[in-house]
Amino acid sequence: MKKPNIIDKAFFLKKGRLFSKLDLDLLLTIADRMEFHFFREEEKIFRYDQEAKNMYLITSGCVRIDDSKGECLARLEEGEFFGDESIFSGKNREYTATCESTVTVLSLTRNHILGIISECPSVGIALLESYTKEIIFRDR
Repeated sequence: MKKPNIIDKAFFLKKGRLFSKLDLDLLLTIADRMEFHFFREEEKIFRYDQEAKNMYLITSGCVRIDDSKGECLARLEEGEFFGDESIFSGKNREYTATCESTVTVLSLTRNHILGIISECPSVGIALLESYTKEIIFRDR
């Protein structure tokens, strides 16, 4: 798997809902901060109760999200992000993220995310909108 360059990362970000409304200059700034990771099928990206260090944006593959009992909560695919809620709450991970296939992701640390939100509040608003949709869906 070829590691994406900053331009590849920026164009991938532009396709996703979280960063789609941002201009190319800001996307390049964000892309420059993102780290690329490759995971094999069945590999754990992180485990329940693990310290939260990054949020992840899936660039290829499928990730299964399981609760503490191993029950599947969701399956996430290209363009979806996860792991952000623990970064903002400061709590340990509340679920396990396991690769259902070969997976590539881009990650951001807590400090990078906070810096991006301070530079571009629309990213923070997009995260809040995403949480609102998840809460409404979960409560039904």
